[in-house]
Amino acid sequence: MARARDTDACPGALQVHQAADGALARVRLPGGMITAAQLATLARVSADFGSGTLELTARGNVQVRGITDVAAVAGTLAGAGLLPSATHERVRNIVASPLSGRSGGRGDVRPWVGGLDAAICSDPELAELGGRFWFSLDDGRGDVSGLRADVGAHVLDDGCALLLAGRDTGVRLGAGEVVETLVGVAKRFLEIRETAWRIAELDDIGGVLPGADVAAKPFPAVTRPPVGWIEQRDGRVTLGGALPLGVLSARVAEFLAAIEAPLVITPWRSVLVCDLSEEVADTALRVLAPLGLVFDENSAWLNVSACTGSPGCARSIADVRADAAAALDAGSGVPGAHRHFVGCDRACGSPLAGEVLLATGSGYRPLRSHSATF
Repeated sequence: MARARDTDACPGALQVHQAADGALARVRLPGGMITAAQLATLARVSADFGSGTLELTARGNVQVRGITDVAAVAGTLAGAGLLPSATHERVRNIVASPLSGRSGGRGDVRPWVGGLDAAICSDPELAELGGRFWFSLDDGRGDVSGLRADVGAHVLDDGCALLLAGRDTGVRLGAGEVVETLVGVAKRFLEIRETAWRIAELDDIGGVLPGADVAAKPFPAVTRPPVGWIEQRDGRVTLGGALPLGVLSARVAEFLAAIEAPLVITPWRSVLVCDLSEEVADTALRVLAPLGLVFDENSAWLNVSACTGSPGCARSIADVRADAAAALDAGSGVPGAHRHFVGCDRACGSPLAGEVLLATGSGYRPLRSHSATF
């Protein structure tokens, strides 16, 4: 069902959202990939012009809150290469298997990330996509396909499956067809969308790809990030660290940047520090763990998330992050059962599986349990 709204209010780095705690900018990171220097820039921007923290989003992007000088922040981001297109910066929504090319998977989708980003930015029509329309590139392990992006590619042993809203359409692509096909589906969506901003909002999803099978069962939802010491196929190491409730302080971001290694922000509000020697990985682990990053795959922090809540969001009736942390301290983090705390019925940031708990003013009540479907 299409949402009846005429304008796209999704924030970016130029079109910011005026939240209760000030201006909020959302910086798109295609594939979640970011350099150490770029992370250092974001840390500096947050410390100098914002709240002093960075928020990791469920799409592998980064938000800066409480901005006091929007123009200065935009200029700094552009200078760091984080704002390559003023016209397309909100539509550069590409999520990719975070460990692709380094550990596991059937192939390396990283080249497609760059190719797709370039293709999106070079097509004037695609500037009209909504800021929540997104693309997925899964290397076959089934992690980001389970996030059910609008259109995606999933690597198989003998080609790539074309996905709509996380469903295998039965269409098979060669490696050289992936970028062109995903762009084509997005352009077709723009032709038929009417008031819809997402493919799942269409009355007939099949309209974007006539003849495709849109009745297939979606890929299973994934809610947990890769954490800990991850051996790469080249002998080097990736460290996967989750951020409790997705909040990264500017100070800790500076420590991450100081490692001077490639970084990936995952859609599960964690960060990967990649291509490390064992010696550097060991030192980094000893430094980062006491700073709050979670490297233990059995940590209850991996089973809890929350929207922004009060005081940052005017709609929220509770400080949901504090309540989520308190619930965890009380021992309610149950392994395998993800719980997402929200302050209003918009339920921002809700994962596709688990329980969503809505603040009532006198506690929380279940808003949704188990798996969401379209």
